[in-house]
Amino acid sequence: MNRNELVNQIKLKKSFLCVGLDTDIKKVPVHLLQEKNPVLSFNKAIIDATKDYCVSYKINTAFYEAEGVKGWQTMQDTLNYIPKNIFTIADAKRGDIGNTSDMYARAFFEHMSFDSVTLAPYMGQDSLSPFFKYENKWGIVLALTSNPGSADFEQQQIGDHKLYERVIKTFAALATDKQLMFVVGATKPQELGEIRKQVPGYFLLVPGVGAQGGSLVDVAKHGMNKDCGLLINASRSIIYASNGIDFAKKAAEEAKLMADEMALLLHNYGII
Repeated sequence: MNRNELVNQIKLKKSFLCVGLDTDIKKVPVHLLQEKNPVLSFNKAIIDATKDYCVSYKINTAFYEAEGVKGWQTMQDTLNYIPKNIFTIADAKRGDIGNTSDMYARAFFEHMSFDSVTLAPYMGQDSLSPFFKYENKWGIVLALTSNPGSADFEQQQIGDHKLYERVIKTFAALATDKQLMFVVGATKPQELGEIRKQVPGYFLLVPGVGAQGGSLVDVAKHGMNKDCGLLINASRSIIYASNGIDFAKKAAEEAKLMADEMALLLHNYGII
């Protein structure tokens, strides 16, 4: 999916919601455990319930890799079930020496056909360059995450910049805003505002709204640009809104609540 298509979907649906399919077999409603593939059945129901309210799905690959070969197949089957007009993210946090990253890129872009993959920048520019060779595919680089451990490295002062600022500067010089996004946690809205000044045109994938306590209003205030420029990820607050037979209905209700708030913000900022 290219940038224009993503922006058009945001305007059409009046939403910039990304639903995280971080599906844990231990949290799937009990009545689904009798299904041949409980995780896939759960994912399909969540997708059916939320697809009208979101513009993206983020599949956290760890939850599928943990189940071995069956998990990889479930991930592919889930990806295949997502409507083609919805932006897909492989939350895999890959990044290695060039030839290894080339294999990762082939796996997620050629064989699995994700639109994007999250990337760990620690090994530098050359370690991620293979991901930016694909047309209409995106790399989403970790910049400033919402976990407490972000203080260990990401927020450390390196010369005139903090490390996350150096990461953003380095990779913005490598790839355009049509193929690169950055991950910025919702729990750090002031820093998000500074990052927006640094990369005014780039999309930001923002976790931390919902179960982690980030504010959607604050994120929009500090991070929105003329095209919206935000994908707000919510996982647990939506997919685990209920653990009963009404889980899909409750997920839809939570997704709609967020989408309705997003529509108001998009209107207030003159995007729709």
